[in-house]
Amino acid sequence: MRLFQIIFNPISAAELAKMPKDLQLSILGEFRGLPREVMSTEMELFGRLERNGKTLHRFRIGDYRIYFEKHELGAVVHRILSRNTLKDFLFRSNLPTGEDEALQDNPKFWELIETAKVISSTG
Repeated sequence: MRLFQIIFNPISAAELAKMPKDLQLSILGEFRGLPREVMSTEMELFGRLERNGKTLHRFRIGDYRIYFEKHELGAVVHRILSRNTLKDFLFRSNLPTGEDEALQDNPKFWELIETAKVISSTG
């Protein structure tokens, strides 16, 4: 069986590190079944956001949304956002559609995701 890695980019690692330890452990514990589900081709259990050929998937864990990209080694986690943060984001954006559709079509969300690449390349 091939090894499966969950890779946190610098921003998602920092977001996780800011959380209380019990919440960190709870979120990490929810990743247990992720390898089998991510390695399947359907990815039906996850939300899906697409833009310019890039596909992100959304994994809900309680009040948090994990945005990740499928990778040859497993999954790259781009952001860990509180549901309340997303509600505020959608409210401020005045978007009347569903969460995935609203985020997929909003350039500000993609800027939020791309921030990690900028920080990684300058740091």
